[in-house]
Amino acid sequence: MHRVSAFRWWLAAVLAATLCVACDHPPDDSPVQDAEQRLLGTWLREYEEDGTQVRRVLVLAPDGHFEESARIVESDGTVVEHHHAGEWHFDGTNLKRRYTRVDGKPPSAPAMPYATFEIRFESRNEFTGIDHVRGREVRYQRVAEGTLP
Repeated sequence: MHRVSAFRWWLAAVLAATLCVACDHPPDDSPVQDAEQRLLGTWLREYEEDGTQVRRVLVLAPDGHFEESARIVESDGTVVEHHHAGEWHFDGTNLKRRYTRVDGKPPSAPAMPYATFEIRFESRNEFTGIDHVRGREVRYQRVAEGTLP
């Protein structure tokens, strides 16, 4: 009887370990993987704020890197452009970006810029991001690869 009980404990431990390993990464057809695949590509965000027009292009690459370019036209006509890059990750709810280059240079230590948005897909070609830290909502639309800000 003791031998059977030990075998059951061993079998339960093996099954638990197998489940833990299997849950480490979602399967390829999981909702997280599906949403991550939908995020890949080039996205445009356009808005106006206090007379300033802003056009941002965000490119999310399959290798986990992103590029972001912005063109800002001030109310007096002055044009400013920014180019940033970094790493992105989707955790099933939030699109998280960690900036590793800000206008071509590494960010100043100790601050490493991050952007986190809760994602809600409006359609295959549009999503809304909610920034709970800054209390704002942003909208991105899918555009053709190579679109400029």
